[in-house]
Amino acid sequence: MLFFCGLNDIQERFVDISQQAITTPYFPFSVGVRSQAMKIRFVTPDTDGRFLKPKLDYQEIFGNFDHRFAKSLPRPIVHQSRVGESLSLIYSPFYVKDKLYDAILDKPVSSVLSEEFDIDDFADVDPRGHIRFVSTLCPNCGWDLEGERDALVLRCKNCNSTWYPVGKKLKQLKFAHIAGPGENTIYLPFWRIRAEISGLQLNSYADLIEIANLPRAVQNGWHDIAFRFWIPAFKVRPRIYLRLARQVTVVQPQDDLIPKLPENRIHPSNLPVEEAIESLKLTLASFIKPRKTLSEKLPDAKVTAKSFTLIFLPFNDEHHEFIQPDYNIAINKNVMSLSRNL
Repeated sequence: MLFFCGLNDIQERFVDISQQAITTPYFPFSVGVRSQAMKIRFVTPDTDGRFLKPKLDYQEIFGNFDHRFAKSLPRPIVHQSRVGESLSLIYSPFYVKDKLYDAILDKPVSSVLSEEFDIDDFADVDPRGHIRFVSTLCPNCGWDLEGERDALVLRCKNCNSTWYPVGKKLKQLKFAHIAGPGENTIYLPFWRIRAEISGLQLNSYADLIEIANLPRAVQNGWHDIAFRFWIPAFKVRPRIYLRLARQVTVVQPQDDLIPKLPENRIHPSNLPVEEAIESLKLTLASFIKPRKTLSEKLPDAKVTAKSFTLIFLPFNDEHHEFIQPDYNIAINKNVMSLSRNL
């Protein structure tokens, strides 16, 4: 998801595109819609072929994407952010005879090869055997961990713990839930993040009321309620993702936190906390009021995450929507279902 913050609004793009990972005019610049429309398999030790070594690094690839999609946006761009990006290395098959051929279509990709073309000029790499597996037995008690196939957070109901992959291991995660009203409750995961914000006075709920220009009078004790960002820990369309982050952050839930797994259904946590942290400044930009002060306040603001907790918030599972009546938040169930494929 790409977000661009201007003076008047925040625009978003959902991007699923490909780009050549080596710099050469001989091969196509992109694989087009093949990465979305065709079945992709992992490279295994049994996969035949020669694999060319990528030349462009992660930052160059995403820098090109940012530049391409920012061209058509009105200036100035006060802030831009990528959230939930996933970079995959896809090898598309070609072969060389008198010409360079697309091995899927069995057709040449160019009319005539230059005399300077030599396939041996391209460096090789062996990507086979790079798939790693992490045991899903609870490191604490040895019980089977639970989680959907797209879940990043795995749960152990035996010892009431949650686990998050870090490198080749699982790391225990601090979590809690807010009690729901009944049996038709579904719990949606949110990252509650404590952050240090320089350049802005935003340390408490009272500060939030002033910065967001909320129609509330500051009450006694609100200066003592620490401000936290509340960011969805699940993938959803960009516009809805930002709306949920803004709505729950502005609410600043103060309900009692129960440090155990809820009994009801839990929506999978499939957005890494690292990506949630990328959206903190974006969330800040979404509720700063009045908007005309955005260009003054946002550029100097530096948001640094200090700690995080995974909180499961209760929503009523209605016919067409998940509804949080206390916070006046509703999410279309079809949108949530389709977002599992993002």
